[in-house]
Amino acid sequence: MRLLPRLHDVYVGRVVLVTVLLTWAVLVGLDVVMALSGEIGNLGQGKYTFGHAVAWVLYTVPRRAYVMFPTAAVIGALMGLGQLAASSELTALRALGLSRRRLSISVAVALALLTGLMVVSGESIGPWGQRQADMLKTAARTGDVVLDRYAGMWAREGNTFLYAQSGEERGEHGKVSLQLRDVRLYELAEDGRLASIAHAATAEHLDGYWLLKNVRRTTFNERSATQTEVLGERWESQLDAAVLSSGLTRVRNLPTNELSQNIEYRKRNGLDAREYEDQYWGRWFYPLNVLALCLAAIPFAFGSLRSGGMGKRLFLGIVFAVGFWALQTMFVRMAGAFRLDYRIAYALPPILLMGVSWMMFRQRSR
Repeated sequence: MRLLPRLHDVYVGRVVLVTVLLTWAVLVGLDVVMALSGEIGNLGQGKYTFGHAVAWVLYTVPRRAYVMFPTAAVIGALMGLGQLAASSELTALRALGLSRRRLSISVAVALALLTGLMVVSGESIGPWGQRQADMLKTAARTGDVVLDRYAGMWAREGNTFLYAQSGEERGEHGKVSLQLRDVRLYELAEDGRLASIAHAATAEHLDGYWLLKNVRRTTFNERSATQTEVLGERWESQLDAAVLSSGLTRVRNLPTNELSQNIEYRKRNGLDAREYEDQYWGRWFYPLNVLALCLAAIPFAFGSLRSGGMGKRLFLGIVFAVGFWALQTMFVRMAGAFRLDYRIAYALPPILLMGVSWMMFRQRSR
């Protein structure tokens, strides 16, 4: 079997790509319309207008496209192959000596190109667009450049516990900075006793360190306590601003590198990192999920779809997509409940699906 693409590979791949893109456009379009209708209730808050709502939705389109792509891929692949089967083109290609495996590879390669683009988009354009959307909405509703505000935040770095009464992440001229207000740092000694308490009016994250301003520190000795005050103090800490500001953004909207930073930080400080591990491994298994869904749909193209119309193909595509996501969601939630490895939870559904697909493929090949 030759691996270099030939004319029939290009033809089959083009048909599948066109149907996938059309299906994708419909699904993303419906999602955009629903999101825009949901923003109508926010109009009039501050300076938030319909134009801001449209811009907010447009910024979130890359993220919505990333989420919708697996469903669009399986529905579009079924519709494209069903179209070829209904017009007997698949039969003609088989008569020319093309194996089912070769036709399946043509479909897989075509979808792999789109999947690769979606992986890149999910790590770059998607998170950037979501951040810009949140920045635009908050700036319009509050009338300033603040991206978001939060209060009562706790964090841990080794033996030091940080509490911030309030804080804000500012976005201005394309740069984002994090500033905490009314900050308290509780430092514990090795034996567990309270070693010192530091109160700072503000704490701002700069290049690799925190700048504390108007600091009043109380140090506890065995039988006494001393207090010092300084206008500014540099706090060398591995506590990254991205880890703290991740609370401003939904975990599912974070890029993989920030998810990894949060996982490392939480494990280093004995905190629960499973929510971030869930999303982190979901990103890694995203291409495998798309491949498994589409390969599971291919056996139907060599038989049952020949006599079925578009409604049947659409129904099968929806059943495959919904059934797969329900199965994977169940495995992931079981992994969270029983504290199992998320890699196993994400790997089992596509492996099972491809196994079933392979058995069906062999039966139809006899």
